[in-house]
Amino acid sequence: MDKRKQYLEFWRRFLAQILGPILPVLILCLASVGCAGEPSINNADIEPFVRWLLDDGERLEDVRFAEIAEAVSGYKVLPVDTTDAVDVAMLTHVQESLDAMLLELAKAENPIHAVGRVNEISRHVEDFLLSRLNAAEGYECTIPPNATGRVQRSGYPDLRLVHTASERVFYIDPKVYKLGSESSSFRSFYFEPKLETNKILDNASHLIVGIAHSGKVEGRWQLDTWKVVDLINFRVRLKAEFQSSNRELYKDEAVLGESQ
Repeated sequence: MDKRKQYLEFWRRFLAQILGPILPVLILCLASVGCAGEPSINNADIEPFVRWLLDDGERLEDVRFAEIAEAVSGYKVLPVDTTDAVDVAMLTHVQESLDAMLLELAKAENPIHAVGRVNEISRHVEDFLLSRLNAAEGYECTIPPNATGRVQRSGYPDLRLVHTASERVFYIDPKVYKLGSESSSFRSFYFEPKLETNKILDNASHLIVGIAHSGKVEGRWQLDTWKVVDLINFRVRLKAEFQSSNRELYKDEAVLGESQ
């Protein structure tokens, strides 16, 4: 299947589950848009899509993440069953690893304290959990490969935990946040549907591991508490935006003047 057909099939499957009645209009728009590298479309081609964004965008204001993930990947999002022995064992393993993480990363000699920005903390958290979750007998924790088979650290989810005897899978995505900001409306979760870089390749439970920090005190990051969140009923919204790059923005033929 060529790139254009893959592109259209991917979005057809995604939109069919999420948008329902307005799907034919959007599929027509996507067929007109095609793939990167094809000729630019005209106003008549793009207008129905823009009108939908303006008039009907609220249809994607409150959507279950599980539906999005299933439409994109073709795999089921499963709830964590707290009455099932395997799920309980896996959840306990995650929680014990988080307790160990708080203790280890609090040590004065831990390299986490050398980083200057909150955004850099997440990699230390992820690396510790990857090692700790994988070390226990009966479990395998890895960076999930994408649909092409390439191991990819960027993008959702960050970790794939497998209970080897049952082949049960938890996808785990660690997130560091400011202590006390749990009720903030600031956007903290991002998921970009992609074809080749999709990392959801199992029927699995999806967990957010939230680690609360209270800043840096006397040169040491304070990681205070953790929460494990099941995303089975987590709801998201689509933020539609048009993007470009400096390469497009600063083309020679568009520049009217510049400093000498």
